[in-house]
Amino acid sequence: MTTAATRSINLRTAIPGPRSRELVARREAAVPGGLYKAHQIAIESASGALVTDVDGNTFIDFIGGIGVLNAGHCPPSVVAAIQEQAARLIHFSALVGTYEPYVALCERLNAAAPISGPCKTLLSNSGAEGVENAIKIARAATGRQAIIAFEGAYHGRTLMTLTLTSKYAFKKTFGPFAPEIYRAPFPSAYRMGVSEAEAVERCWEAFERMLVAHVGPEAIAAIIIEPVQGEGGFIPTPREFMHRLREFCSRNGSLLIADEVQCGFGRTGTLFAMEQMGVEPDILVSAKSIAAGMPLAATTGRAAIMDRAHVGGIGGTYGGNPLACVAALEVLKLFDDGEVLHRAYQIGATVRERGAIWQRDIPLVGDVRGMGAMMAIELVKDRATREPAADEVLAVVARCAAHGLLTMRAGLYANCLRLLMPLVITDDQLHEGLDVLEEALRAVAG
Repeated sequence: MTTAATRSINLRTAIPGPRSRELVARREAAVPGGLYKAHQIAIESASGALVTDVDGNTFIDFIGGIGVLNAGHCPPSVVAAIQEQAARLIHFSALVGTYEPYVALCERLNAAAPISGPCKTLLSNSGAEGVENAIKIARAATGRQAIIAFEGAYHGRTLMTLTLTSKYAFKKTFGPFAPEIYRAPFPSAYRMGVSEAEAVERCWEAFERMLVAHVGPEAIAAIIIEPVQGEGGFIPTPREFMHRLREFCSRNGSLLIADEVQCGFGRTGTLFAMEQMGVEPDILVSAKSIAAGMPLAATTGRAAIMDRAHVGGIGGTYGGNPLACVAALEVLKLFDDGEVLHRAYQIGATVRERGAIWQRDIPLVGDVRGMGAMMAIELVKDRATREPAADEVLAVVARCAAHGLLTMRAGLYANCLRLLMPLVITDDQLHEGLDVLEEALRAVAG
């Protein structure tokens, strides 16, 4: 338990405070209501794993900008690199000419990607754009159109990536969607109520049936999958299932695309989660934590595949902006000695240890799962039926915020708490945040 001397949470007002309420009201008057906000607070500054709102309240952050801040809020080396670069070159566009930060970052990513042989990288602005580029390149490289995605998947909010995304709540009213996208079941053992091995067998049987009933193997350009599902509820893809996908793609002439937008850049304890799967993707998409909060995404793949897109067919005005590139280069340096990656394992172990107690003692807690420091707590109304407890998640999120901890929901049924604390969080801050979370779980569970 934390003591007064080690506490980081400092609440000066009720949450939200008066200045937060004022700024949120301005937002609601100026910004479309369809832009969701998990909390009614307005943030002024942040450092490490702590954020301070406009009322002077300091919170522990277990959201990390939705997985963007693995390196922490405002890492000093990243801030310095951005400031130095801004004084020299803010924008030029890789469509116009060449600048060193773009090339240097692509070189680093080509070397770091868990793909053997020569690689090439295309930079863009967001995870969704990175995924779009992966799909375009896969179709160009194979001469095929069909793409297989999975139940529970989240790949973005553009037309193509929203089509790939599974959760209907994100999609309603926005159709029609892109053609030639096929949905396969994902081996979510907890939701299926079976062992992981049984989940893999059932889903593989359904996958093979889909090749007869829905799309021919000869039409499939690529299979896209998250090594750890994000919005779907932080469900690691079983290694056996990933191996079967790799074998199918190699045999069928299709490409395997790993969407590591959320699970990449150290979150799972390795730079990329695919390193723990024992197979190589053909294309890997990274974003979110790649640049410590600067808008950037990378589509990295085998050079022979990446070169198949025609000249002028890929790119964007802002993709690989110099400020974002130098930020990403500094983030990569932070991972060089392995300490931050090891920290992800430590954080995950601590959450699992506390979570096991909650799972034993709090009936509301149905499952605690994840990989490394990408952890989720799934809440259920009844452990036998596993009925999702979505309203209870919102109650936990609100209670945590009122006591100085920022959390956020996830899951296909919106009944999971996602934990994405910055990897630079201290032990005292981690335990203090988990104490607040435990109190909220117990209070909501009654």
